Amino acid sequence: MSSLVRGFKVYAADDGLYLHPSGRESSICIAYGSTKISSATHTKDNDVTRKSLDASGLVGILDLVSSSYLVVITRSEEVARIDSKAIYAIKDVALVPLSSQTQAEQAVIQTTKSLSAAHARKEQPEESEIDDDEHVEHDVAETHEPAVEVAALQPPKDGPLQKGTSFVKNVVLDKGSYGRFATKWFTKGGSSEGSRPQQGTRGEKELTHEQIKQTPETQIINDDAAEAKAKSGDQSPATVRTAPTSKEEDEAKKQSFMDSLAPRIVRSVKLYFSASGFFFSYDHDLSGALTQRDNTDSSLPWWKRFDKLYFWNRHLLESFITADQNAFVLPLMQGFVGQRTFSIARTDSAKHDTVVQAAQAPEDVLATQAQTKSPDEAQEQPSPQEEFVLTLISRRSIKRAGLRYLRRGIDKEGSVANSVETEQMLSPKDPKASAKTFSLLQYRGSIPLYFSQTPYSFKPLPVLFGSETSNQEAFRKHFSAIQQRYGSVQVASLIDKHGTEVTAGETYEKHAKLLNEHDGVDGRQLAFEWFDFHSQCKGMKFENVSILLKILQDSLKSFGWVVKQDGRNIQQQKGIIRTNCMDCLDRTNVVQSAIGGWALQQQLLELGLDINLKTDPKTQWFNTLWADNGDFISKQYAGTSALKGDFTRTRKRNWTGALSDFSLTLSRAYNNIFGDYFLQLNIDYLLGNVGPTAFEEFETTMLNQDHPLDMSQVRLNAIDRCVKLVVEDPQEAFVAGWTLSCPKEANTIRTLPFEECVLLLTGAALYFCRFDWDAEKVGSFERVELVDITELWRGAYVTSTLGPTQTDEEKNVGFAFRYLTRGEAVVRTNTRSLENEKEAKDESVEKSREAKDEGGEKIGKEKQVQLEKDGKRLLAFKALPLKDTAMKYSHGGAEEETAPSSEKDLITHLCAEIHSAILTAAKLKTGTDPLNLENVPVVEERDVLSLAEAKKSTGYVESVGYSLKKLVWA
Repeated sequence: MSSLVRGFKVYAADDGLYLHPSGRESSICIAYGSTKISSATHTKDNDVTRKSLDASGLVGILDLVSSSYLVVITRSEEVARIDSKAIYAIKDVALVPLSSQTQAEQAVIQTTKSLSAAHARKEQPEESEIDDDEHVEHDVAETHEPAVEVAALQPPKDGPLQKGTSFVKNVVLDKGSYGRFATKWFTKGGSSEGSRPQQGTRGEKELTHEQIKQTPETQIINDDAAEAKAKSGDQSPATVRTAPTSKEEDEAKKQSFMDSLAPRIVRSVKLYFSASGFFFSYDHDLSGALTQRDNTDSSLPWWKRFDKLYFWNRHLLESFITADQNAFVLPLMQGFVGQRTFSIARTDSAKHDTVVQAAQAPEDVLATQAQTKSPDEAQEQPSPQEEFVLTLISRRSIKRAGLRYLRRGIDKEGSVANSVETEQMLSPKDPKASAKTFSLLQYRGSIPLYFSQTPYSFKPLPVLFGSETSNQEAFRKHFSAIQQRYGSVQVASLIDKHGTEVTAGETYEKHAKLLNEHDGVDGRQLAFEWFDFHSQCKGMKFENVSILLKILQDSLKSFGWVVKQDGRNIQQQKGIIRTNCMDCLDRTNVVQSAIGGWALQQQLLELGLDINLKTDPKTQWFNTLWADNGDFISKQYAGTSALKGDFTRTRKRNWTGALSDFSLTLSRAYNNIFGDYFLQLNIDYLLGNVGPTAFEEFETTMLNQDHPLDMSQVRLNAIDRCVKLVVEDPQEAFVAGWTLSCPKEANTIRTLPFEECVLLLTGAALYFCRFDWDAEKVGSFERVELVDITELWRGAYVTSTLGPTQTDEEKNVGFAFRYLTRGEAVVRTNTRSLENEKEAKDESVEKSREAKDEGGEKIGKEKQVQLEKDGKRLLAFKALPLKDTAMKYSHGGAEEETAPSSEKDLITHLCAEIHSAILTAAKLKTGTDPLNLENVPVVEERDVLSLAEAKKSTGYVESVGYSLKKLVWA
């Protein structure tokens, strides 16, 4: 098995982009315009090697359909050493386009220049002036602290993370070049030369040619002019375009949707990997806990030994894995890695032992570990002190990965949001010493129920959804997976027993009891403890966490921890504490650090050492280690440092910390509203959870889709449930059922918002069912006799003109029909009682007392009277995207001839089924051939709502609101 490549040069040659490992003869080549990878011979061309970029590792290939980018690690920092093996944190990455030699070479040169300038500034911190041609790139590449996991974040400066602002906020508020970038990203034509500069931004003409050339967009996004010059042999500098011509605008319209989004995605990916807490090692398996490291086959390639649950760049490395280039496949873990070294001096047995010294800064910790004495020196001069290393590793799962509020609760596979395994290891400073090494694992994760919360409130109410059955099924899967991985489980739920959190807490406890009543998980009972953290620690008395520790001690002692000595596991951990609050961040980190402190003291007691982390002032390093861990996880999930960090660091709580928490809460709210939606989409795309079409959906709604439930099964179940509840006559044969979209208000064609519904067809009637998808129950239904249908037509059904996917008349299709109410139409709002029937009136009339026509416009009194006199009612339905449509037919399912190939095909087939049923019903009622009956409708081909009509009814406020959302949220 070949070892991992520890560094390589990236350079552009005629036939592709080369990656040449240091000290090796062979290279690999990535062909331009594709992701095809092959082995190649390294060229000796001095000019080529001079224009190369040094990389310390490979993140992977970002494939944006019509363009691709190689993502490499350009700057990393050693932050820890485990068993003498180095652990690195990523500090910066570069993206090199794979479209052509010209563009790849330009990106390599500019990135190298930027790195050299950054290194020079680091060597000369007193220099306050920077050349104009370097200013823009360095503005983008470095800022104070990254608000981690917020779209387009800034990589941090070397050293500890400091408080600052996110790039999202800079895009909106900064009066510098970011305003120009935002304009370019969020408008189809970009900024034009003659346009009025946006308020608070610097006009593009104010930037020099070199400044523009340094920006990421011009480094890595296709430049038609540069490409043309390269082909013609012209080596003169490319002209910088400030105003697109009409021809260029026409060409831009022909480009794919992903092309237009490429600058945003590239910027977001660069800053995400640079600033979101990614770690790697060439020698140590970061994904495996101490007890798991001996359970893998060492002959396997490195990436195959890495736990796929924590392998964040697996999807991006697919091309290299397929090409069998295992030496380049470097797994990345997101989370936290931190270390402290400390020494303990033994004292009189009546007193506590004393921590005499400790190293906290990474460079000091590494230097201390390097000072290990040889065995001969240790024997000649035995030290009066015991020297240790404490390592903390948090591993974030790729399952249900994402951001606060956008990823909440559980999914159908049993995976929960913000799922993090944290390992605390105590080991001797000398890795060769024959001493015990201890490892304690803890777990945090979202409440394992289907629930969501809105980001538009400081105290959002958890909204539970899904049936009890579906929740219990996912609940069982979750704890079954935890038990299989760790053993017995003790739950420590820290949410409030009052206010907005109580319903979620009660439901959580209820499902735990249900699980135990049904034999637990594989015969083991689930231990559940609900500790009201805020109530117990009221008045900033966080030391009351000790009350919970006393409650959990029996479980902690029963579970134990891993003990390893001389390469052998002499003790196993038999279970795990699963801690949660609502976000699994602030309260959770306080409790986990308390558990870690208790375990550390107990482990040292096993070694004959007795320290007190609460009273010894020289143990502050333990608190700051856990506080750093909390900050990293919080930034990756919520965009800011953890709340209550002052207590974690000092074991004291005061008003200064409370004010700091309020500031962080405001920052979290800002990130949730303005930045997280687009970043969440990028995370899903990087992990391979969604395809390119997800970006088109985002362009329309500015929202990120999350379907934790198996919606395909939920929709099929909804059809079954509707059939059982609304078709009361056993003689009424079921023909077909579909899930569709319909206006929220009946008797209109365009009344936003639209909602999913169920339409059933029997031999005698159509049943229009409004379904409660959260509770998975029928909300109301309306029965329409087939023989009462007087009109039926199908065609384009455009309900929004704000996004490109919503204006396609081939995909946005639907149908509508009118029917006679014969005096009154009935909507059943309770399927169990006829007493709750009510007359089916136009909801808009009920609410506003003003009737509306089919387009949702107000109509005059005269037309209103005429409609009521005619006794006609209209219902309209729009096809869902084909992947979201559920269908069920009496002959067993939508297969072969009934399976539609498009939304248009679905509506055509559906209308044909309805028309056929109408003909059959008319014949049964009259005994006459229905083709001879004048009142039997045919399926007309006409638009339900055309694009032109939709544009007319799109209000100015609606358009402006969409434009603002597009500018700010994306």
